[in-house]
Amino acid sequence: MSIRIKMLLSFTGMLVISLLFILLTASLYTIAATGDLQSFRDIYKVHYQINPLTEQGETIFQEMKFTAKSDPDELQDKVLLREYDMKLRTEKSGLYVRREDSPIFESRTFHQPGLGQALPAYDLNNNQIRSTFNIGERFYAYAKFDFQYSDGERGSIFVIRERSPFAELTRKLLPVMSLLLIGVLIIANLLLFRWITRSFIQPLHQLRSSAEQIKNGNLSFKLEPSSNDEVGQLSEAFESMRNQLQRSNELRQQDEMNRRELVSNISHDLRTPITNIKGYIEGIRDGVANTPEKMDTYVNIIHSKAVSMDKLVDELFLYSKLDLNQEPFVFSPVDLVDFMEDSIEELRYDLEDKGVGLEWHNRTSGSVLSAVDLDKLKRTVVNIVDNALKYMNDDDKRLRITLETNQEWNTITFQDNGKGISEEDLPHIFERFYRAEHSRNSSTGGSGLGLAIAHQIVAGHGGLIWAESKLGEGTSIHIQLKRLIDERGKKHD
Repeated sequence: MSIRIKMLLSFTGMLVISLLFILLTASLYTIAATGDLQSFRDIYKVHYQINPLTEQGETIFQEMKFTAKSDPDELQDKVLLREYDMKLRTEKSGLYVRREDSPIFESRTFHQPGLGQALPAYDLNNNQIRSTFNIGERFYAYAKFDFQYSDGERGSIFVIRERSPFAELTRKLLPVMSLLLIGVLIIANLLLFRWITRSFIQPLHQLRSSAEQIKNGNLSFKLEPSSNDEVGQLSEAFESMRNQLQRSNELRQQDEMNRRELVSNISHDLRTPITNIKGYIEGIRDGVANTPEKMDTYVNIIHSKAVSMDKLVDELFLYSKLDLNQEPFVFSPVDLVDFMEDSIEELRYDLEDKGVGLEWHNRTSGSVLSAVDLDKLKRTVVNIVDNALKYMNDDDKRLRITLETNQEWNTITFQDNGKGISEEDLPHIFERFYRAEHSRNSSTGGSGLGLAIAHQIVAGHGGLIWAESKLGEGTSIHIQLKRLIDERGKKHD
């Protein structure tokens, strides 16, 4: 549920609850007072039977009551009665005076034709002088006094006031209902505040706390989203950002370690040939190479070490350019069958001099095309073969090269019968300067960059390279390159 909907439901709920509470309170008040929902007006009858008039109206009624006792015939004076009625009008009341069954005076305040018939009968004992009556839907409260005129006929005076039950109840209950409404609104707002706090504020506090932890460099925590709304989505995005920052930080630390290791490895690999060169040069200067044969030997060694250093610098420079994506690739369609046969032919004589038996297995039919950078792919083949030669310590040295193809990929496999690579070392052989033999001596030679360069070159071709190995059985390195699609959309076979 979104925050917008939650807020809408919150305020709508607050309004509806308030209105329902008011209606419920009014209904309960009616039931409690009357005991019957159909007897709503009985509430007001009881009240107005006791206090039907205002204070001013009650004063006028008492004056007329005194007149009826002392001089009843004076109440037949319409001028006097009209004066009393004018005073009552200011109180929204009216006067009605009767003699037997005929009205002597009827106030114009009411305009009610059935007023005389609705009034109670004579009660000269005046047992009930205050009460109420209804004419249709109109409600009246009155005070009356029955008396006798001097000639013995009966008379009555009525001071009548029309009342509105609902308006009167509202007037009396308004302060109570207002206080109740304020209380309901306060409670509803407190509940809504608690809900909003738990739904929005607490997750936002967690986000702020997480941001402060990130600012302080702590990335080793986990932020759990508490909902599926916008705040929850924000928490998920924040957690994803934290994970990426943590990974980036780990990569940065790893890169820093790799940089230090790189500097250390370069220093080591350069220091050894430089030390050798310095030693042989000092031997020449000291006259140790005192014969032409020794001089040639020293010079050849110095030249070999210089060539080794030059190769190391060249490989390091190439790897750096590949790693920074600064080495351009020039792709062209190449038949891998012809490419491998030419490469094997170039390698054959050197391998035979080292006593390595070379096997070439072409398991394809026809030409097999891939888009490659020819020079870089040659560099990859040479690096893989050189790496295989370093670890062939057996008398029976063999290297098998296989070319296979399927609908999507062309695969070249280099399989040797060397001593193999352990499972813990196998995932790292394509890392720069990594050697399965951790004693960094020159017994195996090489810079430790050969397979790393091969990995970068294959990746630059959009291909895959991986290794399989078992200790004591040998190592297989596989290169996969995308098959080339011709202009008609068919694979080359």
